[in-house]
Amino acid sequence: MTELFKNSVDSYVKHLQENVFASIGRIAPELVLKNGRFVNVFTNQLESGDIAIHNGYIVGIGDYSSVEFDTETGHLTKYIDCSGKILCPGFIDGHIHIESSMLSPGEFAASVVPHGTTAVITDPHEITNVAGKMGIEYMLESSEGLPLDVYFMLPSCVPATSLDESGAVLEAEDLEEFFENPRVLGLAELMNSYGTLLGDEGIFRKIAITKKYNKIVDGHAPGLQGKGLNGYIAAGVVSDHECSTVEDAKEKLSRGQWIMIREGTAAKNMDALMPLFQPPYCYRCMLVTDDKHPGDIIEYGHVDYLIRKAVSNGADPILAVKMATIQPAEYFGIKNTGAIAPGYKADIAVVGSLYDMNVLEVYKDGKLAAQNKIILNESVTTKKDLNKFKKVYTSFHMKELKPEDFIVKETGESMRVIELVNGEILTNEKIMPFSGTGVNPEQDIVKLAVAERHLNTGHIGVGFLKGYGLKNGAIASSIAHDSHNLIIVGTNDLDMSIAGNCVRKNQGGLAIVSEGKILGELPLPIAGVMCDEKAEVVEDKLGAMKKKAKGLGVSEGIDPFMTLAFISLSVIPDIRLTTRGLVKVDVQEFVPTIF
Repeated sequence: MTELFKNSVDSYVKHLQENVFASIGRIAPELVLKNGRFVNVFTNQLESGDIAIHNGYIVGIGDYSSVEFDTETGHLTKYIDCSGKILCPGFIDGHIHIESSMLSPGEFAASVVPHGTTAVITDPHEITNVAGKMGIEYMLESSEGLPLDVYFMLPSCVPATSLDESGAVLEAEDLEEFFENPRVLGLAELMNSYGTLLGDEGIFRKIAITKKYNKIVDGHAPGLQGKGLNGYIAAGVVSDHECSTVEDAKEKLSRGQWIMIREGTAAKNMDALMPLFQPPYCYRCMLVTDDKHPGDIIEYGHVDYLIRKAVSNGADPILAVKMATIQPAEYFGIKNTGAIAPGYKADIAVVGSLYDMNVLEVYKDGKLAAQNKIILNESVTTKKDLNKFKKVYTSFHMKELKPEDFIVKETGESMRVIELVNGEILTNEKIMPFSGTGVNPEQDIVKLAVAERHLNTGHIGVGFLKGYGLKNGAIASSIAHDSHNLIIVGTNDLDMSIAGNCVRKNQGGLAIVSEGKILGELPLPIAGVMCDEKAEVVEDKLGAMKKKAKGLGVSEGIDPFMTLAFISLSVIPDIRLTTRGLVKVDVQEFVPTIF
């Protein structure tokens, strides 16, 4: 049931009648934005005209200067002069994990709305891997009533694969109850493309139930091509956000998929995919962030930054705006959203120029929600008491770590090392000679561990990482996609245990240790991935920790925490570390670290 039908059909009839009467001038509209120009996403043109708004919807475009007060309704029209400004439909982020901002949904909204974002489609698989169905319930409830439309794609892979250990396992039947919710639009990124092609019955049950409710399935299949790609799409997967080459994207487009061009904190694919901003490709593409740290939002922006960067790279600004407005709305089937036209929601980003994309004001449902990069009514982001979600706030169940937990128990002359790929979340497998402890900071090789923290199994996978740059100390995080176990990287076992125990004590978060001392910590007590602090507070703490990490040698160009978060994600090639050891992704099998 839509918002308009919440009360009764009679109230909806009245709503429609008023909007039509405001459209034709019979009654005065509540708000008129005058003297500006607006992006027409249907004609690909910049046009002029008053924009009349009533009951939160755009009711007309043209000349609406004749009526200021209406005796029939008592409406007093408010006129806003937009001279020299350009009005865009509110921006839509078509794929994001709110949890990856480390902010609660309310604080996330307060951060992105001032940048013109009025809707996001989130996949809550981070919190769901920790807290199961309660994680979805928490996100749904905590995102209600915000000055941001938060839509959901239900997690498809909890855990990501059977090789992972998460806090919950969600089957198709666990998800079905949520599909009745109008804010649930489909099944989120189907990461287990390998399982799909092998005919995994659990995956196909999730797809079938999604189709039962006539909803869509998002994809996640980096590098998949040929017959494998055909099979994946034949299963019903209609999009992909993992393209890092234009060749990969064009093949998927040619087979009917939509492409989400991603530019986030860790994965930055826009430069490589700039050819997609040209017809015909651009009409089946959208802009997404996937994962975005608060500092990036504060310094650069959100979807506004993606448009600005695309335009600076040579994209047509109107086409770029369409890729962040009407196209994601149409792909996801979000009605009456993504355009400035009669009958569409009055979600509008007012900018100074399509080239600098400097957002000056933001209207949400016809109300001024943000101005000059500041949310105007912070109280709307303050949520009700959410303490009933106990499992969300007490998610660490593991013993205290000891230095000996990180000793490599295998023997042999060679070792497999996870090698980072600069600017990507892909990794390479590197075979190197093994001697001593295997740690060699001079060759940029450090120890890596992933400790299970949900069910107290005591499992700890140990491996080695190259390309991270750490020369001294240890860094720990409970943000470790997608199962969010405790991931620790270090040059020695003592510091690794201290860093891990700091995060454990805080019920999640980040920690940096050197020479036995904690240099910095950021508690994330909401499922070990989020907190209720404001973005600026989180960024101050996070920024200080990043500086300390750089001081310990972490390489330039490496985000010490966002990069670390993907090292245990066992669905992205080539090799990953889980709580039970190294995984060779393409064959989904464990392989020895030392041999």
